[in-house]
Amino acid sequence: MKLTLTTLAALSIAGAAAAQTTVQSCNREVTFDAPPQAAISNDVNLTEMMLVLGLADRMVGYTGISGWKTLNENMTAGIEELPELSSQYPSKEVLIGADADFYFAGWNYGMKVGGEVTPETLEPFGIQVYELTESCIHIGEKDAASMDDMYNDLRNLGAIFDVSNRAEVLIENYQIDLEDFLSDQPVLDEAPRVFVYDSGEDVPFTAGQYAMPNALIEAAGGTNIMNDLDKSWATVGWEAVVERNPEIIVIVNYGEVTADQKRAFMMSNPAFADIDAVRNDRFVVLEYVEATPGPRNIAAVKTLAAAFRAE
Repeated sequence: MKLTLTTLAALSIAGAAAAQTTVQSCNREVTFDAPPQAAISNDVNLTEMMLVLGLADRMVGYTGISGWKTLNENMTAGIEELPELSSQYPSKEVLIGADADFYFAGWNYGMKVGGEVTPETLEPFGIQVYELTESCIHIGEKDAASMDDMYNDLRNLGAIFDVSNRAEVLIENYQIDLEDFLSDQPVLDEAPRVFVYDSGEDVPFTAGQYAMPNALIEAAGGTNIMNDLDKSWATVGWEAVVERNPEIIVIVNYGEVTADQKRAFMMSNPAFADIDAVRNDRFVVLEYVEATPGPRNIAAVKTLAAAFRAE
């Protein structure tokens, strides 16, 4: 076949179109003309998603980890050559100064609604943003948190970076692993009532229906006593916790106040003496990176499932 200039142009256009990838990011459709080559991720859980997909060589750094969170030991080696560009949320200047072309973050995971770092403020500088699915509730409607939120992020990252096969294998292995584990667990007569204690003494900061622990608890066979809270992470009154009487309390471990200190606060406070979880000393600890969307959600469900069935 003789290739005319017109034919070559058509083939060139078709090739360019095929290279493009469009994914849904919260309420936006984002099109990538080619896989990013200078990515930055914020927070430990999002960074671990990048690492399990083997994307460290596409990154120029990460933000928002040091000081109160740590990477999994197995994953630290994969990122040791990369700089932490900001210990907390990065400024726009930090991202621009790193010559980034991609920012993986979320609302309250590196971006704030109305803040200086958003998809709209970064677009003029050639930095495209993919938003963590769990965080989309902060800018619009979505279903309650589910394990599919985490799988969706892995799948979309796979498409963005042209490693879809790797992402699909990873997701399938996670699903099979979890299904096999749960199928071996004793059947619960009734779903235990569970309260997530993140932090706070005057008022507790906890997980509502749109936060990942709601999905983890349900997957493990329990019921989040705050699953009617129409929020992601939020504060509630202690009165509501006492009234709903959780049988198990999940402590999220991070920050200056340790999990042991949080447990001691609840165990020693007379106001909580009649809560079943306190009376029976039924606490289970999840690390921050297990309680937020990411690869360690699988281990978190296993931890919860075992705790829910413990004598």
